[in-house]
Amino acid sequence: MDIGVTLFATDRSWAPGELAPELEARGVASLWIPEHTHIPVSRRTPPPTGEDELPEMYKRTLDPFVVLAWAAATTTRLRLGTGILLPAQRDPIITAKEVATLDHLSGGRLELGVGFGWNADELENHGVAMGERRAVVAERVQAMQALWADEVARYSGEHVTLNPSWAWPKPVQSVTRPDGAGGEVSRTGVPVHLGGMASPTVFGHVQRWGDGWIPIGGAGLTEAVPRFRAAMAEAGRDPAALKVLTFGTRADPGKLAHYTALGVDECVLRLPSADRDTILRTLDGYAPYLPD
Repeated sequence: MDIGVTLFATDRSWAPGELAPELEARGVASLWIPEHTHIPVSRRTPPPTGEDELPEMYKRTLDPFVVLAWAAATTTRLRLGTGILLPAQRDPIITAKEVATLDHLSGGRLELGVGFGWNADELENHGVAMGERRAVVAERVQAMQALWADEVARYSGEHVTLNPSWAWPKPVQSVTRPDGAGGEVSRTGVPVHLGGMASPTVFGHVQRWGDGWIPIGGAGLTEAVPRFRAAMAEAGRDPAALKVLTFGTRADPGKLAHYTALGVDECVLRLPSADRDTILRTLDGYAPYLPD
């Protein structure tokens, strides 16, 4: 099982381009960066953390692709991830270009963790109603996948229309996706992992257009991971080719051993959104779980 880290990169936390070489040198497999375009002052939507007040870092997040480009420039092996990107709040054509460019320039090291979004106010400022966000995300991701894979890309849906178009560069990587006839085919693209609960709705989206699942919360995985694998196999997807990644896990030896036994592919530990010394102390504490 790989060990990665996730960081709320903000204008007050340690510079990500300086952090990235430290991660690579210590054997950390990946760096995952979340995003929020903005946080409306209205607190109509409760914080997803269960806290009374939304943590300050949510208001100050840096753009994930700018952060990851800097991290890519200072490393050679570290995998780069968005965790979590919010496609319902993004133009899919521009985002597809950013993703393909970063994958091209990094030598094929980018992965996308994506989510439906939890903040109704934030979504509405982007013109998306809370009840439509899942459909919007599905269409925008599939339109991006067409731009990455097809020489002449096209997409027609309720929320996205893409006339026949050229778009380069293409990503370096290839992924295995449904072929529409009950099988799978290899296509140029960047891995897309969907964050969400262990539900038929989330599993259905992964079956149709995903490359992995990021469970929300670490509880219940003993039952949920086998159920996820079975659901993928039933839909004609190769379960072994689809990743399961846990996010924000506490570095507990028993928990990590349990996740390994379950077949979790990657455990992403949380770094504090803090200064250099605080982050390095946290990384020192993760040393027992990293490769020698």
